[in-house]
Amino acid sequence: MIIVLKTAFWLFVALVFYTYIGYGLLLYIILKVKSLIKRPSPTPQLPADECDYPKVTLMICAYNEESVVEEKMRNTRALDYPKDKLCVMWVTDGSNDRTNELLSAYPEVKLVFSPERRGKAAAMQHGLKENKAEYVVFTDANTMLNTKAISEVMRQFMREDVGCVSGEKRVAARTEGQDAAEGEGLYWKYESRLKQWDSDLYSAMGAAGELFAVRMSCYQPAPSNALLDDFMISMLILNKGYRIAYTSDAYAMEYGSANLQEESKRKRRIAAGGLQSIWWLRGMMNPLRRPLIAFQFVSHRVLRWSLTPVAMLLLIPLNIALVTLGAGKVYTAVLIAQAVFYLAALAGYLLAKAGKKNKWLYVPYYFLFMNTNVFRGMSYLRSHSSSGTWEKAKRA
Repeated sequence: MIIVLKTAFWLFVALVFYTYIGYGLLLYIILKVKSLIKRPSPTPQLPADECDYPKVTLMICAYNEESVVEEKMRNTRALDYPKDKLCVMWVTDGSNDRTNELLSAYPEVKLVFSPERRGKAAAMQHGLKENKAEYVVFTDANTMLNTKAISEVMRQFMREDVGCVSGEKRVAARTEGQDAAEGEGLYWKYESRLKQWDSDLYSAMGAAGELFAVRMSCYQPAPSNALLDDFMISMLILNKGYRIAYTSDAYAMEYGSANLQEESKRKRRIAAGGLQSIWWLRGMMNPLRRPLIAFQFVSHRVLRWSLTPVAMLLLIPLNIALVTLGAGKVYTAVLIAQAVFYLAALAGYLLAKAGKKNKWLYVPYYFLFMNTNVFRGMSYLRSHSSSGTWEKAKRA
């Protein structure tokens, strides 16, 4: 019995370590070796003459975003891409505030509207029916792009094997000590590095809706009830044999959630959408079909959205059982380390609730917060699997 418990314990320890640290270390080592063997090919450049630039549609799917229309349009007008090559399209399915009215003041905007709200995936499909360009850049109404974003995205498409481009998401806090934003920002810094390494190895594993682009000739729609439409669209392109390129030179800046309760809404939906996507894309986990993609997909996405949070939870009773059975001092030390980690997370939570902040305590709290929402996402998926609509998290 004790041998079984020990085996399960160390398997779970290895799984947790690999998912959150080991995969990143392994990617780093592989890429270092790869760079010694082969020089990376330079990114192709856009045509020298702007008249030869590809036509692009910038699609902004929005639902009741009257508060950000002016700021978003100011940001859009500042984009450094030929205006005669850029179609700005707003898709406002279901909006019943002043979003459409405010947009009417901008003659360059192509407005696509339907009174029915069916979710973002359906809104994308509605907008794409009106699209004329081969390249479509998707972004959210509440995210602001850097001036070179469109140009940097289009540079990636100069490679013929690239079917999707993912930009970088950056999170800003409106005020110092804003817990949700600072925790989310720390997570996205690490996530962005992993995406870059994934892309350098072969392909990024999915794109985020804040800023991503597709080549329409290889586009495949996500199911209308997709909770992570952006992720599904990008992965379906990868499944067709094209790569997802990642570039940090094109980025979208947004403010973090107003508080951790609002951030929990996002995390639940993302976790639910992750589980939904894993099931839909299960064929991509087959190592006999495309081994490199299966390795990256399982390591970066599947484990953290499914097995690893469960393994973390089971480590607690397993560790207690092994200490009770007198398995050895190493298990006592690990149990103490687990206790310190969870107590630090609790202290971080209590401080955050009191409006105070300690970085060393907040990191374990936010890590635990993300994994807890995976379990909440399982419940969320059961009640939202038939619809792609979801409640927006309030931003700061």
